[in-house]
Amino acid sequence: MATLQETAARRTAAAASAFKARRPRRPGSWWQPVVVFGLFVGLWYAAAAYYDQQVQLPYLVPYPHLVLMAIIHDTRPNGAPTGFNPELWASLGRTTVVSLTGLAIAIVIGVLWATVMAQAKGLEKALYPYAVVLQCVPILALVPLIGALFGYDFVSRVIVTVMIALFPMVSNTLFGLHATDRAQRELFALQGAGPLTRLLKLQIPAALPSIFVGLRTSAGLSVIGAIVGDQFFQRGNPGLGVLIQVTASRLMGPELYATIIIASLYGIAVFLVFGLLGRLAVGRWFDFS
Repeated sequence: MATLQETAARRTAAAASAFKARRPRRPGSWWQPVVVFGLFVGLWYAAAAYYDQQVQLPYLVPYPHLVLMAIIHDTRPNGAPTGFNPELWASLGRTTVVSLTGLAIAIVIGVLWATVMAQAKGLEKALYPYAVVLQCVPILALVPLIGALFGYDFVSRVIVTVMIALFPMVSNTLFGLHATDRAQRELFALQGAGPLTRLLKLQIPAALPSIFVGLRTSAGLSVIGAIVGDQFFQRGNPGLGVLIQVTASRLMGPELYATIIIASLYGIAVFLVFGLLGRLAVGRWFDFS
């Protein structure tokens, strides 16, 4: 004979399936972004023509096709494309390594930090203010100290990335651990479950949606942190941040826009990838949007 828990689980699953079946299907909306993109490119061409012909400053707003050429090709001063642009894509690779390394460290520290704070109110009151301070302190004020302590290369860039990407992991994980259903907590207490069992079998599974929301936010911030750190510490192997500053100082309009676009597309890609991971992990039982 099925237990009451099994019966309740089957009814819950049936109700969820019926709810999904009743949800209206959204019509295809692929053409709206395409129309907006077309309008954006048209306005870009108009602005580029204005700055080229009227203002005589074509490097401020280059034509979109020149930017596309700068992404695909390495353009020399004579204007002739020489093939694949190694500098841009090599810089993207270095920024990717820094951002993903900093993100991985931020995930580990953030989850552990929030887990410790969730065990007792006293620990939360003692540790959470430092997370807020870390979020609010200006990174620029710490750059000389970080550079003096850790040098001006890979390690310092990773530290800046961790500092920028850490707080969303801490705050969202802590919120998820505290959002556990009260009835479930009381049930675990009646069964005599210890703190470790309650943490592993109740709090962490219930906090997964919030953890992935924080992960998605931190993933986007890690890209910003890697570029900001690259601009602050301009030694060692340069990334996209250094390339942005170099192209801006040399008035290389197409190359500057190409670097900015590549950095933006990389940030969007990281955000979407971790959003997809969140949907795959918890999307079957939580509306992860």
